[in-house]
This record gives sequence, structure tokens and C-alpha cells, in this order.
Amino acid sequence: MGPRVSRSAWPGRVPRGAKPRATRRSPTSPDPRPGSRCSDSELKAEKDGVSDNESKVDSGVPEVPVPPDDTPEVLNKALSGLSSRWKNWWVRGILTLAMISFFFFIIYLGPMVLMMIVLCVQIKCFHEIITIGYSVYHSYDLPWFRTLSWYFLLCVNYFFYGETVTDYFFTLVQREEPLRILSKYHRFISFALYLTGFCMFVLSLVKKHYRLQFYMFGWTHVTLLIVVTQSHLIIHNLFEGMIWFIVPISCVICNDIMAYMFGFFFGRTPLIKLSPKKTWEGFIGGFFATIVFGIMLSYVMAGYRCFVCPVEFNNDSNSFQVDCEPSELFQLQDYTLPGVLESVTGWTTVRLYPFQIHSIALSSFASIVGPFGGFFASGFKRAFKIKDFANTIPGHGGIMDRFDCQYLMATFVNVYIASFIRGPNPSKLIQQLLALRPDQQLYIFNSLKAHLTEKGLLPAVEAAA
Repeated sequence: MGPRVSRSAWPGRVPRGAKPRATRRSPTSPDPRPGSRCSDSELKAEKDGVSDNESKVDSGVPEVPVPPDDTPEVLNKALSGLSSRWKNWWVRGILTLAMISFFFFIIYLGPMVLMMIVLCVQIKCFHEIITIGYSVYHSYDLPWFRTLSWYFLLCVNYFFYGETVTDYFFTLVQREEPLRILSKYHRFISFALYLTGFCMFVLSLVKKHYRLQFYMFGWTHVTLLIVVTQSHLIIHNLFEGMIWFIVPISCVICNDIMAYMFGFFFGRTPLIKLSPKKTWEGFIGGFFATIVFGIMLSYVMAGYRCFVCPVEFNNDSNSFQVDCEPSELFQLQDYTLPGVLESVTGWTTVRLYPFQIHSIALSSFASIVGPFGGFFASGFKRAFKIKDFANTIPGHGGIMDRFDCQYLMATFVNVYIASFIRGPNPSKLIQQLLALRPDQQLYIFNSLKAHLTEKGLLPAVEAAA
């Protein structure tokens, strides 16, 4: 047998010697009064696939209050005659169209506005997850958890955004004296900021509650890893070209919508126990619809420089610009079709952008692996017996409910670009060389000249001159 664990160390237990609080009946447990009927929450839990054994196992987990329904009164009145199933369908549909319209609007505003929107979404997602933890943590009246959580968010964002600015806008950083100093000591400053928060956490430790405090310390850091790191990768993808930002996000949105539509009308076979409403029909239908959507969207966007060019800083105009000569990835090429497709379509060749072939990989990931981000979020919500992370968007839940798959997709896109797309960037290397001292630049020039002469790329006469 293993060592005995103090009961007071677990969340939901009252420390010995403290006054017990009034016990609140779990919304998923039956009413203990004789002759009473099961609560609506219990019926819903059973409907969603939460077994009695699962409820018993999780009975020691603190529960988070379910936020009230904030569906606009106008929609409630307009859809009052419909069943709850169709009412939810219309609410989700109307709000989805509104969110897509807003997405198109911020794309029109350009990459810098998109970067700020990503930051706002990151902060809101962090707030929703931390609030769940705080509802458990606050019951013990322990100090500094919320303050330290937001402080660590500030530290991590300072580190990541500082790295991004230095990497992509090196010329701008080197031109301004304050930015140059901050860039030179950026990592030391970031470490000092984090170390300050670490010491504050140690000083906040309270006797008899150490385990819970370290539990919440880990909660904060895992949240930072999931939310902040992934949003940082989204911004990296955006700076590579807006097409690397828009196509993956749009594929996830398309898959979510089409899987819901196919599942709503044709779904019969359950897909996974974590999400009982997900069906194989919706999963497969969403996959094929997303592949077609990704190829079509890529064809439309690959023809515009504003979508395919990376974000760069122009020294002459002192502004950020998105203008370049498109690479071969975004130039139409002829491809010979395999014999099977040729016999079906009757075409020998097809004219495509190479990026469209890459879009098949992106949309396949969004359809097959991307939903597991949603399954992970479903497991998290079941652990705390909540339906959504928040009620920010009626019919959809919180912001995190909409972006649970996007963060996983962002990591894949960043790894995909680094593995199969990105190569050495001559303009970035030149910017870094120009920041060196004259003697260092001369040394690199002579070394490069000797190397090119040895390879036969530079005539020996010209090298001697």
C-alpha cells in the first residue's frame, strides 16, 4: 500500500479545525429528498454520456458554477416556437455568420491589426481558463494567485513579443537606441521578470495548503504553455504571409461548420465518448468538405501579393509593408495527373499553384488531428463538470471554446513551414550583417570572397583585384 495522504490537502476538503461551509449539492447529483426527481443537470449529464461511475470518481473535484444563458432576448423571442435542438441550430448559425463577417473585416485591416486581435484572443482565453482555476482556489482565501497569474502572462508575452520583434524587424530595432538596448539584454530582462514572480510565489505559500498552491502554480504554467506559446506561433505564421494565417484558420472553421452540419442532418454513429454529439458521419463529411474548401481558397488567395508576401519593415518609408515578388510557391505550374485521375476526369494536366498541394496537408490536419484539440477541451470541461469555458458567445460558449482547435493547428503550421517551406532569408542576413562593426563586415566579406573563389563561382582575377 502507498503512503496515506492527508484529506485536507485535496481540493474540496475542509482543513481540520476550520469551520465547515454549507455543503452545496452538486448539479450533477440526484436530489437527496425522498420522492424527488432527478435535476435537469443530471438528466443532461446522462444525455451527454456522463456515467454514474464517472460522476462518483470525479465527486471530489471542485465544480465551477455554470454561467447563465446570455442569448440575446431578440433571438429568444424570434425562435421561441422552435424546439431546443433547432433553436440551438439557428443561434449557432446566426452567430457563426457574424463571427465570419468580423473575421473578414479584420483581414481587411491588415496584418498588424490581426496581430493585435490575436493578442486580445490570447488574453481572453487565458482569462477563461484561469477563472476556472480561481473559482476553486479562491475558496481557501489564499493570496496572490490571480495577481501572479496575470504577472506571469505579462512576463511570457514580453519575452515572446520581444523575440518576434527582434527577429522580424531587426533593422528597426538597431536604428532606435532604446530598442537596441532592450534587444541586447532582452533575455536577461525576461528572466529577471520571471524570477521576481517566482520569488513572489514562494513568499505567498501558506502552511497546510502547499499542495493546492503548487497545483495552481502548475495550472497557470500549463495554461501559459497552451495559450501564449501557441498564439506566439500564430503571429510567426502571420509574418510569413497572411495566407499562412488565413488558410489554416479558415480550414478549421470550415471543418467545424461542415462536421456540425453533416452530423446534425446525417449523424448516427458516435465518434468519441468525450464528445457524445460528435459522429463519424460528421467527421468524414467535414474531412472531404474541408479538403475541397482548402484547395479552392488557396487558389483564390495565391494570386494576390498582399496575401502571399511576408510582413517587412521598410526603412525608406518607415512603415510596415506587404509587397514582394511572389516565390515559386505562388506561381501557376502545370502538373501531370496520375492515370487513375486522368481516366476519371479526362484531363492530362492541371494548372495549379504549388501552395494548393500544401493546402491539402493543412486541411487534412485540420480535419483529422485538429478536432483532437476540441476533444482535449471537452475532457477538461468534463473534469470540472462545465458545459463551456464561458458564455461570451451565445450558442458557442467562450472564446476558448472556439479556439481550442486553432492552437493545435497553429503549432502544426509553424512546424510545417520550418520543415518544408522556409529557407535561409538573404534580406534578413544582410540586415544583421549591416549591424556589425566595419572590421567584422570586412572579415565576413573576405571570407565569403575566398569561399566563392574556391568554389569557382568568382573568377580568380576578380578576387585578386
